Amino acid sequence: MRVFITGATGFIGIPTVKELIAAGHTVLGMARSDEGEQSLAAIGADVHRGSLEDLESLRTGAAAADAVIHLGFVHDWANFAQSCEIDRRAIEALGSVLAGSDRLLIATAGTAGLAGPGRVATEDDDVPPDFPLPRVSEQTALSLKGVRASVVRLPQVHDTTRQGLLTYAVAVAREKGVSAYVGDGHNRWAAAHISDVARLYRMALEKNEAGAKYHAVAEEGVRMLDIAEAIGRGLNVPTKSLSAEEAPAHLGWLAMFASHDLVASSEKTRKTLGWNPTGPGLIADLERLDMLNS
Repeated sequence: MRVFITGATGFIGIPTVKELIAAGHTVLGMARSDEGEQSLAAIGADVHRGSLEDLESLRTGAAAADAVIHLGFVHDWANFAQSCEIDRRAIEALGSVLAGSDRLLIATAGTAGLAGPGRVATEDDDVPPDFPLPRVSEQTALSLKGVRASVVRLPQVHDTTRQGLLTYAVAVAREKGVSAYVGDGHNRWAAAHISDVARLYRMALEKNEAGAKYHAVAEEGVRMLDIAEAIGRGLNVPTKSLSAEEAPAHLGWLAMFASHDLVASSEKTRKTLGWNPTGPGLIADLERLDMLNS
């Protein structure tokens, strides 16, 4: 199958491209720069120059493929609403080409915010109407008329270099010399290793089921206290608790998430796809952060 991938040069994109090529698929990866083009060509992908803001480049890429995996997103927290609008328009542009065909669009969303306090989010949960974030990737993809769309929901995706939202927590701990959590730190976040996430995208593509919602969750919930302590060990800095009032000054935008439960199950995904995560856990990767400083 020939697959067009946005965000192909990114943290999740490169492993997904490699996973698909190893399984015998042909990948047309979108690149914004010469450097991105070179990185894709080096791993055997065909290259399509374009960007999420260039809707015509998205339509052209989708028209040249048998399926589309939308991984691209502008990770600009200072202009998050604008990034979400770019994402919405990009999904609509991709869908305009796929409408009325049997070609699958796999969109990317998150597991956070799907379930209220005390609940574990499942694949059967819909995005609540009062969802607090402006990102509407899932809602947009699944509402496209005549488009066979499915969604992969991501937790904190990690290796020893990046860890989803926690990448910022690591940067703050490195800058301020202390690894912080909020309150007692017993709230939990779901996580998955990048290798398992890439494999799930490939399996979702090959399953070729419209309307499906998959959870790329290896660990249902890891305590923030344990996360902070692992970051501390990895960076060789102390750990401390912050009050809710202290958190914004120390953690910045991450404070809006840091005290919440962001837990999710992948039981249905595992049964549907036969997906069994095998990569290292979040704590194991965080404890290896010292490799980056050696």
